[in-house]
Amino acid sequence: MRVLVTSSRNTFALDIIRKLGSRGHTVVAADTYGGASGSHSKYLAGHAVTASPRYDTDQFIADVNKIVAEYDIELIIPTFEEAFYLAARAADLPESVTLFAGKFAKLARLHDKASFQRLVEEAGVPIPETVVATDHDSLTAAIARYPRYFARAAFSRGGVALLTNTGPLAGKMTVEECHPTEDQPWLVQPFVDGPMVCTYSTVVDGRVTSQCTYQAPEQWAHSTGIAFLAVDSTDTLDYTQRIIDALDPTFTGQLSFDFVDNDGQLYAIECNPRPTNGVILLEADQLEQALTGENAETFVVEPGVERQISLAVLADAFAEPLKHLPISLHDLTHVKNVGAGWHDSIAMMWSPATLVHGAKLSRGQHEAVLEALGDDIVWNGEPISGMTDEDAALLEDVHEQRV
Repeated sequence: MRVLVTSSRNTFALDIIRKLGSRGHTVVAADTYGGASGSHSKYLAGHAVTASPRYDTDQFIADVNKIVAEYDIELIIPTFEEAFYLAARAADLPESVTLFAGKFAKLARLHDKASFQRLVEEAGVPIPETVVATDHDSLTAAIARYPRYFARAAFSRGGVALLTNTGPLAGKMTVEECHPTEDQPWLVQPFVDGPMVCTYSTVVDGRVTSQCTYQAPEQWAHSTGIAFLAVDSTDTLDYTQRIIDALDPTFTGQLSFDFVDNDGQLYAIECNPRPTNGVILLEADQLEQALTGENAETFVVEPGVERQISLAVLADAFAEPLKHLPISLHDLTHVKNVGAGWHDSIAMMWSPATLVHGAKLSRGQHEAVLEALGDDIVWNGEPISGMTDEDAALLEDVHEQRV
């Protein structure tokens, strides 16, 4: 295959690049800035800088088309929310290329946490009780319903901007800092006790071709995971297939779900219709076959497989040494680093540059580093420049499908 991997700044994008490149495929990387770590992997045939999909969609599509033509790309694998812009403008991509992502309206229904809740309910998958707030008064009334509550925007990601009175993030955000609207609602749920359980799936023609279910024993600032441990996939594989069947039996792409494990009962929380760090736990040959659907049986990552982003684990240990240092020192000596065995040192040398880039953006935008780092590639439910009238109408339908 000749593959383009976009948003190469992501750790899991670099992992996809390495795995496909090591299997003999021609891989090209792209991102909106030249310092993206994945763009410097030795497993690449080339890399390019594109315009921002969020802020200059037309030029972004033109840049992608130029890359496709130059490298004769057959498959585009988006690794972040540029997937929405590519899907909305799929008609403007060359007919010779396949986008490994679902149709725009289907992705939108998964990404909008409010419409996602209804979809999950239709699929018969357990979910917490959910209230959608569209203004300050309804948000205040919703959190008053629950002695312990958990609220976040319908369009959010990475554990950023969470409103809760329970757990380590209690009080980190106030009600006054939340601004729900009809277009940008917030979800309020009772706080569900238990560890977060995450999944990563590849799907081809409505069939799950690979499934990884994992926990994050260590997290950066109680948000994104930096260490990953595979756990049993029996329930999550069933739930994932149910959701796909309810959404679109012909769906092809990547899906990542978050669940809470409450004494053995999983409750669906949200979906990222793109890859997450679970892909790191798949073997290279498994990912290769899962992307094409060549495997007759679903590849399932066995419980106990674990990896970590050692640099992030070390940094987090010294950020909160009394809490994290003993655990982190154990992990650093016992858990395999995501880059181990790849001998891809140049890419690893560029990893700090990604964090520096995010830190510079965060100072200018007064945002958290992780939020600022993704600012130019996120999609928050707005109409997309150049999208078809049909997709614009379907987006309105998605809004009507909110709980």
